[in-house]
Amino acid sequence: MTGLTTSELIIDIPGRPSGQPLNLCVEPGQVWGVLGPNGVGKTTLLHTLAGLHQPRAGKVLLAEQPVTGMKRKQLARHLGMVFQDRQDGFPATVLETALIGRHPWMLPWQMESRADLELAEQALEALDVIHLRDRLVHTLSGGERQRVAIATLMTQAPGLWLLDEPTNHLDLHHQVATMGLLTGQAAAGHAVFMCLHDLNLAARWCDHLLLLYPGGEACWGAAQSMLVPAALEQLYGQKLVTVEADGAPVFVPAR
Repeated sequence: MTGLTTSELIIDIPGRPSGQPLNLCVEPGQVWGVLGPNGVGKTTLLHTLAGLHQPRAGKVLLAEQPVTGMKRKQLARHLGMVFQDRQDGFPATVLETALIGRHPWMLPWQMESRADLELAEQALEALDVIHLRDRLVHTLSGGERQRVAIATLMTQAPGLWLLDEPTNHLDLHHQVATMGLLTGQAAAGHAVFMCLHDLNLAARWCDHLLLLYPGGEACWGAAQSMLVPAALEQLYGQKLVTVEADGAPVFVPAR
């Protein structure tokens, strides 16, 4: 499976001085959550890790190779991403959209095999959208489209999963189901690295956290060591009340 490391990485955010260099090691089996307020660079970081955005300094290594030197098809076999915002370039059904995930593994002009179709169907089933397989994606609700996007990534089957707000638009049941699916993928040997706005989802489901502060500072490590009220209050500029529920900390904004 695929691991990712960054060496003295500084993401490039226009108008902001250089932040703290990131020296991360994201290993197979881990679930990372990236936390921070709006505009701090969470999405820019994901795009940089995926090779879609040039860093200001440092480098990103995927499977011990520089991301910037990898061909896109090779990169897509190791890394996949769910974006925060998506545009439907052409009409496609839910099943056709999920099958796009198989393209990195196919030769030019090759048709999808029965095995490819089964992978897509299994992913749609896992994300509870198999009943929508023949619907056009642009006719779906925001939450349904989000689950189709995650199913497409699951069909792609990369070693490293990058997700920008994977629970965006999802109702409570599907938030829990999706986070459970992502941790299940990590347990199967994949690496999961995602930006989250919901602190409590991160606290419950992530085993590693990266905290990005507005001034460019950052800290990262095992989730238990990062879930310190004082650090989180500084991160969000908000007083928090901490309680425990179902064996995990729950953070509630103080009045």
